[in-house]
Amino acid sequence: MLRAHRVKVIGVPYTPTGPDVDVFAAVIKEHNPRLYITNAAIHNPTGATLSSATAYRVLQLAQAAGLYIIEDDIFADFEIKPAPRLAALDGLSNVFYIGSFSKTLSASLRCGYIAAPNEWVESILDLKIATGFGGGQLAAAVVLTALTDSGYRKHMSTIHKRLADARAQTLLRLAKLGIEPWLIPQAGMFLWCRLPDDNSATELAKRCLAQGVVLAPGNAFSQSKSAERFMRFNVAQASSPRIFEVLAETLI
Repeated sequence: MLRAHRVKVIGVPYTPTGPDVDVFAAVIKEHNPRLYITNAAIHNPTGATLSSATAYRVLQLAQAAGLYIIEDDIFADFEIKPAPRLAALDGLSNVFYIGSFSKTLSASLRCGYIAAPNEWVESILDLKIATGFGGGQLAAAVVLTALTDSGYRKHMSTIHKRLADARAQTLLRLAKLGIEPWLIPQAGMFLWCRLPDDNSATELAKRCLAQGVVLAPGNAFSQSKSAERFMRFNVAQASSPRIFEVLAETLI
């Protein structure tokens, strides 16, 4: 979508504690960007979690540069232990906070929310009406019912356990193939993994696709195209033994 609007996109590498602040500072100095888009809690694709020290440094650099931030937090309810939020630390001065229920309730419920700096709220509402002609009332009603009923917390507690079990099982299966996690995330559905030897994630994904297995090669998530040795695995979709049988056959 950004490219369709002819936006120049510059990537910032991610570390286990958040964006690389030295690179972030260098990008601000060199390119003078107007907007930074990021995840805070469960980063996609790495599963990393933002630390307090990194969050404060990112906000300091952004505020000094007059840079707005979009904090995309659609995986928030998958967290076990809450991470710092840029929007909370910033007080919604320069941060737009975005959430959704399409991951926790149903992909069919295209219902979310935006918390934004006051001076932007009316413009966002106008844009919403101009581009969407209103909202999905049925989806909003379903979400409201889910959130006001005690069942949502119980549902998420069940999801947390199922994801933890699936994560542990997937890690065991990947380890047998020599595929190692970049880090073991505390929560969520993603594992960002390094492939063994000289395997190309792009070529491996093509070979697996020919056998009916869809995988997510690293460069699909890399603006700099520097993640050719990495693959993102979704543990919620990795229960079939067929996936690992095909991987074993196609790894070089």
